[in-house]
Amino acid sequence: MLDICRYTSPLGEMILASDGEALTGLWFEGRKPPLDLSQAREEEALPVFARTVRWLDCYFSGGAPDFTPPLRPEGTAFRKAVWALLLEIPYGQTVSYGALAQRLAEQRGISRISARAVGGAVGRNPIWIIVPCHRVVGADGGLTGYAGGLERKRCLLALERGERD
Repeated sequence: MLDICRYTSPLGEMILASDGEALTGLWFEGRKPPLDLSQAREEEALPVFARTVRWLDCYFSGGAPDFTPPLRPEGTAFRKAVWALLLEIPYGQTVSYGALAQRLAEQRGISRISARAVGGAVGRNPIWIIVPCHRVVGADGGLTGYAGGLERKRCLLALERGERD
């Protein structure tokens, strides 16, 4: 069973999803859900949702949360390895798809992994913001695709740099 609840962020309504114990999804409403919601039920009282809301409140107030709610994204071993690397990107910093690919290749003891393959895994991250796929940029440092939209990506990076409107 999949439980969901809603969170109102400064960038729009978000959906939180859980298996009852850990966060399995977090995305902006109106975007394609990264999970099958056909059996989902609204349930706001889960402890993981309370921890996630605390994390999001801290994040959207301009702070770098010093904790992570329990996470359980579903995906292939390759995708999970890429998502683990995303969690290592420091708050307020960015990294290129190529650099992520190089780091993963080094971890696996191989000479090369395709940046495009890494980009595909980044794009399938089901837990937006907490698993910071928005911190991945193109080789030239330019903003590239973000499932939440490039304007939101720009806003998230500006928030992390301490830039306020």
